[in-house]
Amino acid sequence: MRKKIGLLLLLQLFMLRAGAKTDYDMNYTVGLDTVNHYLNVRLDYTVHGESDVRELVLNMPVWTPGYYEILNFPKHLCDFGAKDAQGQPVAWRKEGMNRWRISLDGQRQVQVDYRVYANHRDVASSRVEHNIAFVAPAGVFMHVDGETFHPVTVSFDMPSNWQHIATGMKPHAGDEKTFTAPDFDVLYDSPLLLGNFYVSRFDHEGHAYEFALETPEGAEEIGLERDFRRIVSAATQMMGDVPYDNYCLIHMGAGSGGLEHLNSQACYTDGTYHFKSRRAHVKFLAFVAHEYFHLYNVKCFRPAELWPIDYNREAITPLLWVSEGLTCYYEFRLLRNAGIATPEEALELLSTYFQLYAPYEGQRHMSLRQSSYDIWLNFMNDDENSRDVRINYYFKGPVVGLLFDIDIRRKTGQRHSLDDVMRLLYYRYYKELQRGFTEEEFWAAAEEVAGQPMTEIRRLVDTTADIDYDSYLREAGLYVDSENYAIRRVAHPNHQQQAFLKALNLYE
Repeated sequence: MRKKIGLLLLLQLFMLRAGAKTDYDMNYTVGLDTVNHYLNVRLDYTVHGESDVRELVLNMPVWTPGYYEILNFPKHLCDFGAKDAQGQPVAWRKEGMNRWRISLDGQRQVQVDYRVYANHRDVASSRVEHNIAFVAPAGVFMHVDGETFHPVTVSFDMPSNWQHIATGMKPHAGDEKTFTAPDFDVLYDSPLLLGNFYVSRFDHEGHAYEFALETPEGAEEIGLERDFRRIVSAATQMMGDVPYDNYCLIHMGAGSGGLEHLNSQACYTDGTYHFKSRRAHVKFLAFVAHEYFHLYNVKCFRPAELWPIDYNREAITPLLWVSEGLTCYYEFRLLRNAGIATPEEALELLSTYFQLYAPYEGQRHMSLRQSSYDIWLNFMNDDENSRDVRINYYFKGPVVGLLFDIDIRRKTGQRHSLDDVMRLLYYRYYKELQRGFTEEEFWAAAEEVAGQPMTEIRRLVDTTADIDYDSYLREAGLYVDSENYAIRRVAHPNHQQQAFLKALNLYE
């Protein structure tokens, strides 16, 4: 989170708040039912000053950023109720799937209570168990309708034998169980792990870090902290900046999935860091690198459609192949630059994605651009015909990212690369303009770096045209092994190919 807010954002905040009818406080208290898997939520809403507001309208999000699927969080909510400062019931009614309208009727204080069932093992949902709880805030906390730019305080009433709360948010002064967020965007983007788990804190290159590991077995033996430091340093060297003061790595037990956040990541693991093979170990570190690089690509510079966030409906954009697909490309780049993966291991990572789309008919029916739109329909779609009629930008995106990178390097005689496009987007749209970029602005940035039109690469993104992989890869000392759809280095690269491989950090 930036320490200084630009003029544009300040104006936006002022306009949003100036349009509000009242000034108020929102203070949440959350208790935990560790037997029945519930979060018991209480909201204390207090009006300040003169106000003619006669009702309070609350919304709960139906999705969370980074997880491109409508999750309908209110389906887990029950026992909603409201009462005034004297404890008397207050009238309310439900509207639609995620809105509650409460009558204030002259009252300046109202207490809202509800319970959220929390027994789901995915990174977008909450989970309460006997000694640990994961809180995914978008599915727990409500905001005033249309007013996500408002401060909010959250306190936790934990069992007496629970020791830790880990989150990217900083605790309220003097109270380790209370957190104040400047707005709901920050709150919704700050998951919390509560309970008894392994905690490690350290400083690295001027920033504070916290590891919160539910099942830490093997973490020290494999050097998880060492490798994470290397990933951070590689990303910092590439981008030239660190967009946070502190960072929290939340890794939970056996499960699947990971989600990037403002200054944290929340991931499920195999339940242990004792990996069965070197390949599994490297693949996991690529997963960590993916969520970390999202700090830049989508949390800082992001498609215009993803900001400001509307939590009531889909945020449809043609650019998720950039946010997600290119982040997959940077998984292997970061691991190579960090000295973690060998060139062969890095190419194996990339080949895994290639093998998930190249042999299938779906690439002839859906473009990479279109997959960004339709992900809202297909995020978890495992229909039997999926590979026949569609592609996934997680798979094709990183391969096109490699071709994109090679194309810029050859157009500029190795003076520039896709890294320069990432940096341009970061410094121009996040640091300077403090807004998202449009599709045309993305391609303009790429052409600015390349010094030439990117017509052919854009055609590969926008259409289902066949890709002549060899026309890109051979020049860079790579080729496609047609027997198993693997991307490999040529056996005896010439001088030009060696230069390309060294630039891509694939030559030793």
